[in-house]
Amino acid sequence: MAWFGKRKYTVLPATKKRDIPDGLWTKCPGCGEIIYNKNLNKNLNVCPNCGFHNRISVQERIAQLIDRNTFIEYDKSMQSVDPLNFKSYKNYKDKIAQEQKKTGLKEAAVYGEGDIGSFHVSIALTDYRFIMGSMGSVVGEKVTRAVELAIDKKIPFISVSGSGGGARMYEGIYSLMQMAKTSAAVARLSDKKIPFISVITDPTGGGVSASFAFQADVIIAEPRALITFAGPRVIEQTIHQKLPEGFQRAEFLLEHGMIDMIVERVELKKKLVDIIRHFDSCRK
Repeated sequence: MAWFGKRKYTVLPATKKRDIPDGLWTKCPGCGEIIYNKNLNKNLNVCPNCGFHNRISVQERIAQLIDRNTFIEYDKSMQSVDPLNFKSYKNYKDKIAQEQKKTGLKEAAVYGEGDIGSFHVSIALTDYRFIMGSMGSVVGEKVTRAVELAIDKKIPFISVSGSGGGARMYEGIYSLMQMAKTSAAVARLSDKKIPFISVITDPTGGGVSASFAFQADVIIAEPRALITFAGPRVIEQTIHQKLPEGFQRAEFLLEHGMIDMIVERVELKKKLVDIIRHFDSCRK
């Protein structure tokens, strides 16, 4: 018996790893599947395997909801100042400049008017990418101006919230005042009998969820959206109890009567048109 001899297998030399361009694939946070980005984009950034709704920018949201070439943006150059001369490891002015460079936006909110189907609407949107969509003076002002636009033109108002940052700490009381300001503004919509539809996306919390986002005639949420005032850990530490499974997700809020419906992103535009048409028929 030969103890030593020629190997029965061949060792191949190591080959150079093939270069794969970045940005072609995305790993789904919901199911872990690797998805080709072209397929993901075709499905409005919703996972085709598990239905996970990825967060999207205001630019993508406008393209999905507003008819092509009809959106007119107002006060695009409006940006925050530094009323408190806030300083920390990074001062507020530097933080704003960093966020503007990262997102291409001047602030966390965008508003304007455009068409959805056969209806003309005023719309305000917040973008989680800009300091988590937190509500400072400019965000509150833009939402208020969008409401005033709806009142002046007698058209429906739609808000799309992606604000997980709540009130913006850099502006202190100026930020907190926006809750009262936007709430007072949307109350005038009811007085004028102008429809207000709120679309809540992941994440929405803090001052936005405690003000205009939950004061609409119809409140819609995307599936599994995180909707909160304080974070789950803060609540558990305060009440010393374990929170229920799925607490602060859209499905939990629907079950407990806090929102009116959950709508898949691919169906959202059609649903908005149906709701506006219903309001329109009621006013005639």
